[in-house]
Amino acid sequence: WRAWEGAPYSTLVPSDEVTINYRHGLPVITLTLPTRSERCRFTVKPMVTTVGTFLQDVQREDKGIERAEVFATDGSKVSDATLMEVLLMNDFKLVINNTAYSVSPPVKDKLSNEHATEMEDIKSLVHRLFVALHLEDHQIRKEKELLQKLDHLKEELLPLEQMKARITDSADAKTSRLLWVGLALMSTQGGALAWLTWWVYSWDIMEPVTYFITYGSAMAFYAYFVLTKQDYIYPDAKDRQFLHYFYWKSKTQHFNVERYNKLKEDLAEAEESLRRLRQPLHLRLPIQEINDKD
Repeated sequence: WRAWEGAPYSTLVPSDEVTINYRHGLPVITLTLPTRSERCRFTVKPMVTTVGTFLQDVQREDKGIERAEVFATDGSKVSDATLMEVLLMNDFKLVINNTAYSVSPPVKDKLSNEHATEMEDIKSLVHRLFVALHLEDHQIRKEKELLQKLDHLKEELLPLEQMKARITDSADAKTSRLLWVGLALMSTQGGALAWLTWWVYSWDIMEPVTYFITYGSAMAFYAYFVLTKQDYIYPDAKDRQFLHYFYWKSKTQHFNVERYNKLKEDLAEAEESLRRLRQPLHLRLPIQEINDKD
């Protein structure tokens, strides 16, 4: 073994004197303390622990250590502010007093399947413990919040529902009256044409009149299509007239349609959330048990 320039130490020992193993996903650095002559393990957190912190822990463990430094393989000194995660990506030299240790960290991607499986088992156990301890309280708290939200929404919707019912009845009555007026006008027109045809004039005179009346009706239906982009179908025309009366009446009665629709959407969303919350799979209860509670 040969020391390189810029790293004044007298002894370079093999890499097996300092070993790095991963336990529970964390690197464990094992080395021999020079004064105490015993092996000691140091568990580091790669994302938190710095090189300086690690060296301080080593010196704190063995008071006889006067010098502790880390060098890269090219001889450059590693800053104390460097994270251990960065240091463990490559080989390095650990210098304690006058002894240099050659360290070769294992590649994390080549860790044994046993360590990976152990970590997954620990994560699964922690998750199950958290669910067992906090699920019931969370379910009860969430259900209480949803019930309070439902009560609040229903209180806000109650006066709006009553106002909407009155406006709907008024719009429906006006639409029905308009339909009856249209029927009366058509009946009057038919009676007038019959009276003019058989009692006042002859069919030869009235035939062009009826033709232009029919052509005028076709023009009126085409104008309806141009304005509404819809065919003149009686149910659709009735619904359109109903909506016209409804929004006109809402404006005069100061009924906020947008706010009403938003409250209805929030109410439906809260009811759906409560329904999902009470499902047996969410409560982790058998179906029969939750049905007995209802």
